[in-house]
Amino acid sequence: MEAKITKAIIDEALKDWIEFASCDVVIAGAGPAGLTAGKYLAEKGYKTLIFERRLSFGGGIGGGGMLFHKIALEKDVKDMLENFGIRTIEKGEILVCDTSEFMAKLASKCVDAGAKIVFGVTVDDVIFRKDPLRIVGVCIQWSSVEMSGLHVDPMFIESRAVIDATGHDAEVVAIASRKVPLGISILGERSAFAEEGERLVVEKTGKIVDGLYVAGMAVAAVYNLPRMGPIFGGMLKSGKRVAEIVSKDLR
Repeated sequence: MEAKITKAIIDEALKDWIEFASCDVVIAGAGPAGLTAGKYLAEKGYKTLIFERRLSFGGGIGGGGMLFHKIALEKDVKDMLENFGIRTIEKGEILVCDTSEFMAKLASKCVDAGAKIVFGVTVDDVIFRKDPLRIVGVCIQWSSVEMSGLHVDPMFIESRAVIDATGHDAEVVAIASRKVPLGISILGERSAFAEEGERLVVEKTGKIVDGLYVAGMAVAAVYNLPRMGPIFGGMLKSGKRVAEIVSKDLR
């Protein structure tokens, strides 16, 4: 029986790895922006693969506001929240919902749409081509290998688009900016200004260079935008916007 368990797990896991060795879109980060982008892209029929370095989805959602189990959202995302099946309570000009429901239903809708989420994998580099300059995939490593400090060469995933949704450090764009002549430097986010941060992170969402896109809090890191704390409407809108931009470019 034990051998059958092992064979069944490895057999099905390897089928996924072989199928997704080449895909339409790779998203780094299963936070709110990454999950939202994954849902909308998968619904459009794109083969979408999300890598999350941790062993759970949600990114910065779980901690809520200073470990209170609630997050805030702008009222203009109410239709999106209803589409995800997320219940909210109105508190003046904002909406409030449970972190657990927000995380679970974003991920559920993303998976139901057809996106594949793989935990415990870090995107630690990109694959690029010249003339014209473009990003054509990612280098990946088990997060546990990175944590161990061992030197183990990565594996490659080819894709038509790569979305950095890694959050506050913009990890994929940051490493690409050091190794690929993108002509940008990552300044990091600025201090808190919630309203401006929410607006600008959506406005600046989009393409860095052909094949490489940025969404969510990674946008704030790339463009030195204000942070907005535990309000997440901009994350949803950024995820949806990057999905629209990528879909248009891939067509």
